[in-house]
Amino acid sequence: MNVNLAEPRGFCAGVERAIRIVEIALETFGPPVYVRKEIVHNKTVVEDLKPRGAIFVDEIDDIPEGAITIYSAHGVSPEVRTRAEARNLKVIDATCPLVAKVHVEVLKYRRNGYKIILIGHDGHEEVEGTMGEAPDSTVLVQNVEDVEKLSFPADQKLALVTQTTLSLDDTMNITRAIREKFPQVEIPSKDDICYATQNRQQAVKKMVPDTDVFLILGADNSSNSLRLKEVAEGEGCRAFLIPEAGSLDPAWLEGATSVGVTAGASAPERLVKELLAHLKDLGYGETNTVVFAEEDIEFPLPSELTAAM
Repeated sequence: MNVNLAEPRGFCAGVERAIRIVEIALETFGPPVYVRKEIVHNKTVVEDLKPRGAIFVDEIDDIPEGAITIYSAHGVSPEVRTRAEARNLKVIDATCPLVAKVHVEVLKYRRNGYKIILIGHDGHEEVEGTMGEAPDSTVLVQNVEDVEKLSFPADQKLALVTQTTLSLDDTMNITRAIREKFPQVEIPSKDDICYATQNRQQAVKKMVPDTDVFLILGADNSSNSLRLKEVAEGEGCRAFLIPEAGSLDPAWLEGATSVGVTAGASAPERLVKELLAHLKDLGYGETNTVVFAEEDIEFPLPSELTAAM
């Protein structure tokens, strides 16, 4: 009985950058440092940072005036930035550069008189931040059924953007429906779904033919982790999303001779190592690494932090 281990898996460049921003801010300014929302969608990461002096809050109004404040990797709306300025907060922006790219696209389209169709999940922090850039010009669609309900004048300029952590297959189907209904829609030259999301999903697809059960390490509020589970299931493989090794039910592995393991883009590698050790105890002693792509992308730190360093 063996384990098929996905490569790449776990932290992406945007997540590594966001966590490093919190760590450097604590080293540079000293605790406390306030973080709006979870810096990334993973409880283990958040709990590791709390004892070091990171305080996680839901809203800007929960932060004392003038305090060091970090925006999460998912980005924020202009309304959040305005409230932060009113409270004289010293802001360090950890928004993933790939999310920020979508914000820039939305602003460009709004200035040029476009209506913007955003493919994404209602209530997700990234979607809230992106829509906040042009709330009167942006409409959210989550599925093909939502596309069927859309109505625009024939001469309306339209543009399409997406949340960065979506399912490639679902987004392709929704995009196809939008193009069929609105042939004039403009699509950015570069795909909005981030490289790490795409690589991790494609790695799962590559592994499914030789895998009986898939285990995905990630939080249940992590969009990219949920998509990995959906991709495995869509390829006909049983799949389970777990936050840590201790959440594994051995009954899920009954009859399985091969187990696939991957991790969402916000899940630390130590969780993977703990799961592999647990699987070894259950009799899955051989680990085969299945490589889909090599990742060597790094994003620079924000200027407001490097200046303080």
